[in-house]
Amino acid sequence: MPPLPAELIRAKRDGAVLSREAIGFLVAGIADGSLSDAQVGALAMALFLRGMEAGERVALTEAMRDSGTVIAWDLDRPVLDKHSTGGVGDKVSLLLAPIVAACGGAVPMISGRGLGHTGGTLDKLDSVPGYDTAPDVDTLRRVVAEAGCAIVGQTADLAPADRRLYAVRDATGTVESVPLIVASILSKKLAAGLDALVMDVKFGSGAFMAERTEAEALAGALVEVAGGAGLPTVALLTDMDQVLGSTAGNALEVGESIAHLTGAAREPRLHEVTIALAASLLVQGGLAGDDASARAAAERALDTGAAAERFAAMAAALGGPADLLERPQRHLAAAPVQRPAAPLRAGVVAAVDCRAVGLAITGLGGNRAREDDRIDPAVGLAQIAPVGAPVGPDRPLAVVHARDEAAAEAAAEALRAAVRVDEAAPEAAPVVAGRVG
Repeated sequence: MPPLPAELIRAKRDGAVLSREAIGFLVAGIADGSLSDAQVGALAMALFLRGMEAGERVALTEAMRDSGTVIAWDLDRPVLDKHSTGGVGDKVSLLLAPIVAACGGAVPMISGRGLGHTGGTLDKLDSVPGYDTAPDVDTLRRVVAEAGCAIVGQTADLAPADRRLYAVRDATGTVESVPLIVASILSKKLAAGLDALVMDVKFGSGAFMAERTEAEALAGALVEVAGGAGLPTVALLTDMDQVLGSTAGNALEVGESIAHLTGAAREPRLHEVTIALAASLLVQGGLAGDDASARAAAERALDTGAAAERFAAMAAALGGPADLLERPQRHLAAAPVQRPAAPLRAGVVAAVDCRAVGLAITGLGGNRAREDDRIDPAVGLAQIAPVGAPVGPDRPLAVVHARDEAAAEAAAEALRAAVRVDEAAPEAAPVVAGRVG
């Protein structure tokens, strides 16, 4: 007789260690619907409150991987990928995938949508007209073979248990659970048939793990579980105490990514995170002998336009406009109201509550307040003043892109409350702060 889901959930609630078989039974129930929404939510909360031991984490991740198709590749290149734990203005995936492809890797990047105050890579790509973020596995294979990279969402075949659990996490206040984060990320990556993975684990006010010690623990768990499941993984710890790049908001971030790829504008912190992650992946995949040569190769892929060509090929192959790189303004939605948000006083940006900035974008309609919300691709913030930048009446904190004047004013007020302006700039902190693995 099979176990009762409620009994297993009760056991975990009370601190028991679940067997591999029990975890497999629960994951199968999530995938096939035999566990009710209430039971899935209760399980998520039990895991959030009680945690999981290392063996349980590996078992959960592998069971979620095995709930659907696991892709096997037949390519003459290493299959590589990167994942971020989420942030505000984080468009690194849009840059890294074509960079690594231009350097000889194959990048089937299975991405997600925004959670809480953070933006999601798929939400950004949804702002590109015609771009198919949910192709079938055969299309994914074809685009990776042709363009070298494909940034897409989960198909119905890949880790279907995660698809359901991912939606429940945001609604039940269990987003920050380390076992659930680890299993959600790695089950999709394992199902994608990777040879190596690099993780961007963020800390700071805009990250889910605000404290660096929490981010280090998460990085350690990701590297440990990935290794236990047979996937070599390195994690970099990066700062999310301010917006990454100069924009936050879906179409705006795609526009900034295109400008970065083409060399029109490259924000330094975004550039450093992207190059550091790409370099780690090139070394892991055997495409470069050391970090210095890997960084040089990544820079060369940008400067020669090879990465931009890969991005354009990927976008066109997935249904996007053929001239997206040449004429982004023709295709990306623009908000009808664009107004600067001046600070309350002149000075220098000293600190940012990055989570509050993400919530301001949610207020504009650029993120989901509920899992069933529709996102407005045009809204967000542009020309965001970084920490250390002078601001004043003629140097705004950012330019608000909104649907109407009332929304623009509300976002400007929220931004002023989120940014501290002082007389002097603080000491600059490195954007890449450490490495695990």
